[in-house]
Amino acid sequence: MAKICPELMLQQSSSSSSPYVTSIKETFTIWMKSLVFHGNGCTVFNSKGEIVFRVDNYQESCRDEVCLMDLKGQVLFSIKREKLRVFGRWNGYGSCDGIKGKPLFQVKRNYGMFSRENVICNIGCDENNVGIGCYKIQQLERNTSFKVTNTAGQVVAEVKNKQSSRGFGYGEDVLTLEVEPSIDHSLIVALVTVCGLIHGKL
Repeated sequence: MAKICPELMLQQSSSSSSPYVTSIKETFTIWMKSLVFHGNGCTVFNSKGEIVFRVDNYQESCRDEVCLMDLKGQVLFSIKREKLRVFGRWNGYGSCDGIKGKPLFQVKRNYGMFSRENVICNIGCDENNVGIGCYKIQQLERNTSFKVTNTAGQVVAEVKNKQSSRGFGYGEDVLTLEVEPSIDHSLIVALVTVCGLIHGKL
């Protein structure tokens, strides 16, 4: 399970000028592959089939730092793993140039007996106040399926394997992401990226 930075989500969700926050429920398709030849990453399409986000990792053996970008290559989040953390922690920054500043969100991975309610990891803004006003990412029946819930237990986003109208799956690398109204899409995709790093998908 993961807990999500409330400060960032509230700020961006309340901004009507953000292109990544809408007043309706949005559905995306995530292809856990990079469009770059011999690269690792993922590509995110909207309901119209247009590319809206992408992650390109050119270092096959290194998954400690990746960048979430829009179609034009503008960095939206830089995600960096702290190597010295025993259980694993990823920090999310506003750009690749800002990895030395204060992170906008932090993702802490849960392990085995320390994990409750199928929690993948914990996310918060402050290391000392991770449990205050945070969101959670909870594992569903498969490694590629999980949901993001708020403190009231309401689902704000859900990821699951994509299926055709006849119920046929497209494989483990093709996912459906549903994001509820007034939730920042880019933040949710950043969290999906961290889950991909945790499961070795990127």
